[in-house]
Amino acid sequence: MARIAGIDLPKNKRGVIGLTYIFGIGRSTAANILDNCGISQDKKVNEWNDDDLAAIRGYIQENLKTEGELRSEVQLNIKRLMDIGCYRGQRHRKGLPLRGQKTRTNARTRKGKRKTVAGKKKATK
Repeated sequence: MARIAGIDLPKNKRGVIGLTYIFGIGRSTAANILDNCGISQDKKVNEWNDDDLAAIRGYIQENLKTEGELRSEVQLNIKRLMDIGCYRGQRHRKGLPLRGQKTRTNARTRKGKRKTVAGKKKATK
């Protein structure tokens, strides 16, 4: 069982894909890690020996922020935006999209489930 940065990597996937299960590591970063450690990208996770695992663990610890440390940094950045009251911080606070998307129809992921508002009554003559 390959366990790196507190995450169990899937055994039967290629190394590049397996490393992306760690928060903060994407495809290109995973490829760079394996290249720097001298491990083939086509090698599956269950084919890694102890030396390979140790090299990957060491490289990640020295050079990258991952998992809890990275999550807390992202949360601090969001909190800073909200504290200074900038536009992005206000959008975070309201739970609306922050990168210019329209909100009249879409944006359900950020806004949550629809809240129905009663329609306006027609005036009687």
